[in-house]
Amino acid sequence: MVAPQQFTDFIDQNADRFIQRLGEAIAIPSISGDASRRGDVFKMADWLEGQLNKYGVKTEKIPLGKQQIEGQTLDLPPAILGRIGDDPKKKTILLYGHFDVQPADKSDGWDHEPFQMHYDKASGKIFGRGSTDDKGPILGWLNVLDAHHTLKLDLPVNLRFCFEGMEESGSEGLDELIASEAAKKEQGWFAGVDAVCISDNYWLNTRTPCLTYGLRGIAYYQLNISGPGADLHSGIYGGSVFEPMTALITLMGKLVTQDGRILIPGVYDGIQAADANELKKYEDLDYSIDDLESAAGGKIANSAERSTVLMGRMRNPSLSLHGIEGAYSGAGAKTVIPASVNGKFSLRLVPPQTPEDITKKVIAYVESEFAKLNTRLNMKIEYLHGGKPWVADPSHWNFEAAKKATEAVYLQTPNYTREGGSIPVTLTFADNLGVNIMLLPMGRADDGAHSTNEKLDASNFIKGSKLLGTYLYEVGEITKS
Repeated sequence: MVAPQQFTDFIDQNADRFIQRLGEAIAIPSISGDASRRGDVFKMADWLEGQLNKYGVKTEKIPLGKQQIEGQTLDLPPAILGRIGDDPKKKTILLYGHFDVQPADKSDGWDHEPFQMHYDKASGKIFGRGSTDDKGPILGWLNVLDAHHTLKLDLPVNLRFCFEGMEESGSEGLDELIASEAAKKEQGWFAGVDAVCISDNYWLNTRTPCLTYGLRGIAYYQLNISGPGADLHSGIYGGSVFEPMTALITLMGKLVTQDGRILIPGVYDGIQAADANELKKYEDLDYSIDDLESAAGGKIANSAERSTVLMGRMRNPSLSLHGIEGAYSGAGAKTVIPASVNGKFSLRLVPPQTPEDITKKVIAYVESEFAKLNTRLNMKIEYLHGGKPWVADPSHWNFEAAKKATEAVYLQTPNYTREGGSIPVTLTFADNLGVNIMLLPMGRADDGAHSTNEKLDASNFIKGSKLLGTYLYEVGEITKS
């Protein structure tokens, strides 16, 4: 079903206003992982709820408990649950998104202040933290609601909303809320949901829209090495004591090879090799090693084989080293031996891996390798958070509706992809609601989510808003068939 012309015209005619509203959202530094910004996450929740209410969405902010962060006990940001439409003849679609963002500071290498939207009209790029992850897509849904409310058009489906403010910090408290609401059956916010749509990922490249039917899971760890009672002077103590940094780097160097092979015994157990049919899916994707390297900003692909690179990105497990905390990292020279250092790393998981099983293997391996160092230092490894991998059925009507919508708006057949990133709540919805879940991305591969100069192309924001609305109309057509 083609979306009404007046809907798509409205999106075009209000493009500047929509971009300005995205700027309002970007200006709220809703960093969930920074205790000093917790008030801004609450502010963002209030702002978003106000926008939803303006267009007739009934909402409730649900408290999710408390959190220990940076030595403080703080309230978790609330989840926003909402609903509009209760027509039993229409399908009901649940929309998920998150309004928190990653940390950002101009000194990190941004060309402009990260929490002040910079719209470069010459390039058509909208810069700002959260522009593509995930405020742009959430505002795409607001644009759809705005159009229907203003034009007095009936929505073709019933909508339910679940927006959270802790996705970038492990979605604390959300799994329990989803399970609780699902258990309420017809009394809960998710009653009658037929399918879920999530817009929190990206195209494989800069030219071809995609639909995503799989995500890798994640297991995140912190490895602490300590020894001295305080930082030491290397001129006095160097060569006479065991040094925490040396042990940490040695251990982290034993986790993964340069070409990405994970060294933890048993980590690949149970993973099935791709058969001929699956390999063909990767061969059919509009994606190249040049696309990968262009998005990464350097010629650093770890294989010359396109299928190998694609499966390494989305189909196989990986292990990445993220940082060292407690070490000297300032400018200039400081000859200090740190007393305690934390190394942070994570694994991206694929079926049948689970965080629980992988954690047992990680801890056993790290403890074994630490013992081999024969050092008098102390070691502690912690599992911080994680989520299971997820794969859906891409032949479901939910995907078919999105495919038709993509072809209508972009005049292209979308790529069907599995995404390398992790959105743990996806599996939580699948397990508790038992319905099909689809990822319908708005942004491009080069948007730089979590990085400096994060951006969203204005064309993707506006066309993406049309796509989201058109998808709802295609779902509405399935309802009538």
